[in-house]
Amino acid sequence: MTKPVKYHCNKFPPQELDWSKIIPFIGPANAALARYDGLLSSIPNPAVLLSPLTTQEAVLSSRIEGTQATMGEIFEYEAEGATKDLSPEKEADINEVLNYRKAIWKANELLQELPLCQRIIKQAHRSLLEGVRGADKSPGEYRRIQNWIGPPGQPIDKALFIPISAEKIKDGMSKWEKYIHQKASDYLVQLAILHAEFESLHPFLDGNGRIGRMFIPLFLHKMKLIQGPMFYISAYLEANRDEYYERLRNVSKNNNWSDWCVFFLKTIQIQAENNQKKAQSILNLYETKKKEVISLTHSQYAIHSLDFIFERPIFKSNAFTDCKSIPRPTATRILSILRDNKILNTLKEGSGRRAAVYAFSELLNICEGKEVF
Repeated sequence: MTKPVKYHCNKFPPQELDWSKIIPFIGPANAALARYDGLLSSIPNPAVLLSPLTTQEAVLSSRIEGTQATMGEIFEYEAEGATKDLSPEKEADINEVLNYRKAIWKANELLQELPLCQRIIKQAHRSLLEGVRGADKSPGEYRRIQNWIGPPGQPIDKALFIPISAEKIKDGMSKWEKYIHQKASDYLVQLAILHAEFESLHPFLDGNGRIGRMFIPLFLHKMKLIQGPMFYISAYLEANRDEYYERLRNVSKNNNWSDWCVFFLKTIQIQAENNQKKAQSILNLYETKKKEVISLTHSQYAIHSLDFIFERPIFKSNAFTDCKSIPRPTATRILSILRDNKILNTLKEGSGRRAAVYAFSELLNICEGKEVF
């Protein structure tokens, strides 16, 4: 029987790396990230235009941990709220994804005033687990018992990986925090090491994977490698989940930090390129629709309307007409124009007091990378 891999005590940060392996991947990763950041800087209000990508990141990062909610389901749930058609399991999945998004927003808010530190990580964890599965697992507090990673319901001797012992977490996280602020030869290699160490420490009873991935855009933003914490890494990690976990385990099993760094740098490069393509497509769509909506509506509120549907690509009609930035009669008229000109698709027809539900399908399909709506 294979023995569990145990945490690499006294081997963080790594004393030596095989730079001959790593260096060929540093330049391409940094260049791809710089190109993506250049596009970010040209996007008006990227937090609004790229908000669907933030939701998709929450979906994919949560999916790595086993949730099954889709981006469309998240937006529909936000538009309509709880419905009798949802199973308790599906609603729980959706709320976990929504909490992921709240957690990264909260962390970014704190990052405006604080350095990247344990306090931000703990607050993000508290937001992540608030009111969902895991709410009974000490949100915002480091664990006081041993945990392990392996098949559900199996004892520790059947584990795949055993993180650091509970009594050593405080010291381990202090070393991790200190390394954030050390001068490094390359920020992306430093980030690779930080991510692997956090996942290896596994300091919380639940939510470690999601918090560890959430840390990546926060670090990139704090180190001024990107304009804001809008980097979406989970698509590649979710598609390559087995290799992701195996590379992380090999850090502790074989002290193999170098191969992990190579994998991480490749992930950054690929996702920076994919993020740039999607962000460019969203920007192009925005510019095209801006001309179209202005031409169709002849309204001073055309841009307000466009921003609304980019930020909430699935919504109820009354959410649009109740929007405070657009007078109700104008909003009603614009909504009809957007629907009649097929900019919006009707997901559910309105009936009596029940509001219609609309989808901005072109935007959703760009985010999904395929025709879904």
